[in-house]
Amino acid sequence: MPEKIDAYKSYGQKVISLFAKLLFTGKDYSLSELAGHFACSKQTILRLVEDIRRSYGVEVEESFQGNQKYFRIRRPGGTLPLVNLTETELDALHMCRAFAEHLLGREAFQESTRALEKSLALLSGKPRASSDLFASFKPGSIDYTPHQESIRNLIEAMEQRKICRISYKSIMAGEAKTFHIKPLKIFSHRETVYLHARLAREPSKPWKEPAFDPLLAIHRLKKVEITDRLFEFPKDYDFETVFNQNFGIIKDDAFKVQVEFTGFAARYVAERVWSQGQKIVWVNDDTIKLSFTASSEVEVKAWLLSFGEEARLIKPKWLVKEMRSVIERMKGNYA
Repeated sequence: MPEKIDAYKSYGQKVISLFAKLLFTGKDYSLSELAGHFACSKQTILRLVEDIRRSYGVEVEESFQGNQKYFRIRRPGGTLPLVNLTETELDALHMCRAFAEHLLGREAFQESTRALEKSLALLSGKPRASSDLFASFKPGSIDYTPHQESIRNLIEAMEQRKICRISYKSIMAGEAKTFHIKPLKIFSHRETVYLHARLAREPSKPWKEPAFDPLLAIHRLKKVEITDRLFEFPKDYDFETVFNQNFGIIKDDAFKVQVEFTGFAARYVAERVWSQGQKIVWVNDDTIKLSFTASSEVEVKAWLLSFGEEARLIKPKWLVKEMRSVIERMKGNYA
């Protein structure tokens, strides 16, 4: 697995950055979130929190939601001092804005542009032309401009913990279906924005425990209505555990995969993280074996096919058999 890039190289930088993050945002952060953000272990975060308490005399509050520990610093009364963004921070925001342009939609992109322009006015001296340095490659992307109202309603519902009544048309469905959800998290995967939610009881209808939580593509939402019904955020919900452990956005039962890659594919694959705990072994200068965990058969097959003859699936055997069948059917398409 490639070494993490640590923007907070020294322990002192981590202490100051953690203190600023907790103080200025006033939000609760889980131990896992902070460890991921600062690219360090959970034990290091615990030491940082203890050093903030001892060195600065600041009370860092702790709480638990399920098995997750959370930290926060309650903001003092009065107005916090104005702190201007640095040029380096603005550069990072310009980069994020440009890279996410195809996911934001026109209105949200314009809003982010105005926010950066306001911040530029606070810089002393002549601002750098950071916005001209970054761009986004858009072929194959979705235009989210028509879906801005749905996104705004979902954000409001998540902030206020309100159940939504939605109309949703899946990719193969003939017509949209209506149901109630508890919106939990909006996230992006490649060129698509998704909503992860849990189903909610519908008034005057019998309740049946669902087999899985809805994973909804934002652009397939036809309507989002915020109801007056409140919901409690599930204490057992952890986005990182659900999505960022195994390969595949579809979450079925996890299975082990081993693939041999050669040539360009070997170098491309070796540069990236495909699942937590993956293992890469160089067989020779031109070949690697990648072992990882996946949760989506269809995504693994599509991914392997994208590398052509430079990828050879080794395990699991049942999936090797499926790949043979797919390749045979593809040959028929070109007969």
